[in-house]
Amino acid sequence: MDFTLTHAGLVAVEEALVAAIDSEVPLLNDASRHILTSGGKHLRPHIAMLAYLAVGGEDLMDAVPMAAAVEMVHTATLVHDDINDHSLLRRGRPSVHARWGRTFALLTGDYMFAKVYQLMAPYGPAYNVVMANACTQLVEGETLQAVSAKAGEIDRETYKRIVALKTASLFEASARMGALIGGGTPEEVDALADYAYNLGIAFQVVDDILDVIGDPETLGKPVGADLGQGRGAFVAQGERAILSLQPAAEVAVIEEDDPIKRMMAKLRTSGAIEMAQRQAAEMVDRARRALEPIGPSPARDELEALTNLVLERDR
Repeated sequence: MDFTLTHAGLVAVEEALVAAIDSEVPLLNDASRHILTSGGKHLRPHIAMLAYLAVGGEDLMDAVPMAAAVEMVHTATLVHDDINDHSLLRRGRPSVHARWGRTFALLTGDYMFAKVYQLMAPYGPAYNVVMANACTQLVEGETLQAVSAKAGEIDRETYKRIVALKTASLFEASARMGALIGGGTPEEVDALADYAYNLGIAFQVVDDILDVIGDPETLGKPVGADLGQGRGAFVAQGERAILSLQPAAEVAVIEEDDPIKRMMAKLRTSGAIEMAQRQAAEMVDRARRALEPIGPSPARDELEALTNLVLERDR
């Protein structure tokens, strides 16, 4: 589907992002621009603007600074994540820390987080509380993930909590703020927030699936990173669960010197991928049902179409 409703808004978001990171320190300009112009999906600002339109918002530019702030938060977390994960690639380019080093990558991420305050300032306290809560949950989720992975204690319930905090929270905030700016009723705001929350969980589950079966060139980053660091949907299932799903004859023929490749090979034949795909599909169904209180409109149609893109994406 060709998403045309928000095209002008997304172009304006890109322009707002580049304008926001203008600094007198050239390195901050260069490093921020490097990641911001690397071709991200801009899914969160897209959802924010569609939520704005779905409740009757008329001037999409009203939502642009907020949508840019949401994307700035997401991008800043990627810079910091790549430091923690020792990732050398992001979106097909060298990660910020691979190109400028750990210290400058950390400062670049901090700088981008600070710019969120400027982008959100015109909206006032109510919107900034929503954004602050989402950012707090995001950091809590990342921290819980790191602590649990280090302790080797990521079970399914912990995984669900991590995903809700680190991914679904910003999706939810995007839709909630978009609907509020658009003048939505409390029922509409909550419905769109619920839609985005469930879509965010589905998005992360699919992301974890792609970490096992995705094409590194298409993804623009290596696969197997989450498995290697003891996290993700399949780590939460546990190797014993994976092997219990797999025929004994198939276990015997898997011979890989690399333990990560060995685990990935087991996952591909265990039924675990299909189980995760069903979980993602269930969350997408919940997202679709959440849209029921929203009246018919092209924006609502695009929100529903986004659920298919999240479920079927390959990057």
